Amino acid sequence: MKKIMIKVLLVMTACLLCGCGKGKDNSTGNTDQDSKQTTNQTEAVTFTDDLGNKITVDHPKKTAVLTGSYADAWQLAGGVAAAVTKDAGDTIKVTNDMVILGDLNHPNVETMISEGIDFAILSGAISDQVKLKDTLEKAGIPSAYFKVETFEDYARMMKILTDITGKKELYQKNVEDVSAEIKKQTDRADESHKTVLFLRAFSSGVKAQNSDSMTGHMLKDLGCINIADDEKSLLDNLSMEAIVQKDPDYIFVTTMGESEDAAIAMVDELLTSNPAWNGLTAVKEKHYYVLPKALFHTKPNERWGESYQILADYLYGKK
Repeated sequence: MKKIMIKVLLVMTACLLCGCGKGKDNSTGNTDQDSKQTTNQTEAVTFTDDLGNKITVDHPKKTAVLTGSYADAWQLAGGVAAAVTKDAGDTIKVTNDMVILGDLNHPNVETMISEGIDFAILSGAISDQVKLKDTLEKAGIPSAYFKVETFEDYARMMKILTDITGKKELYQKNVEDVSAEIKKQTDRADESHKTVLFLRAFSSGVKAQNSDSMTGHMLKDLGCINIADDEKSLLDNLSMEAIVQKDPDYIFVTTMGESEDAAIAMVDELLTSNPAWNGLTAVKEKHYYVLPKALFHTKPNERWGESYQILADYLYGKK
């Protein structure tokens, strides 16, 4: 009898041990599974865009981006552009599965709706795009407007975009690392405060740009004084007389529009063909530079550091 009782106790103990073991395994398995689910889940993102609109975006599946530079930024943030405007081809690789929404200033909203777009990224600086807000809202398409003119603007936009995609590492790569490169260039600025004239040329004219412009802001960061900041007449009526009077140390020009040749031809017609041009300090010192459109008209995005370096090399010598 005693032996039987011992055997029963041994069997009961073994069962209890097995039961405890199975309970621990199941508990561990559920914890791991829950942990993985939590890691993979991202919440809806609520933010205020550059026009002051409060938007909530919840895991968009088909995103339309209505400028080429913003389409590039969306891809840099880890997003996929389902629909883009025609100009995107100048900035990103447009694939066959991307829907083309037409011209930058007249994007096709009907196509966006029929294609099931569930998030749109637009420019707050293009009035025709701003006018689309109510239509998109009525169609149930969350729409974010951005106005990017400086690196700080780009960084703010990228923070929102990477929050939406959940790709924080891409903010580090395409913003914080770029910011460190920009600082290296701005640290090169000395106390010489070089005077500059920055021009934007197109096929039908040439305009002076002040420090509020993208390249003007970079030149200011690099310690330059833009002669158009205090000579407001240059912004409205570019004249050789005003340029001669200010006599800048450096002259920079970039182009916009489809034809760079036509834009530069306009610079020649309005400025460089004038006999007074060759008497300018910037020209005599060979400090007249044509800047690449991709880095000084189009938003350079992750190449912003490269833009700063080009200017710093011209102003302070190549390192």
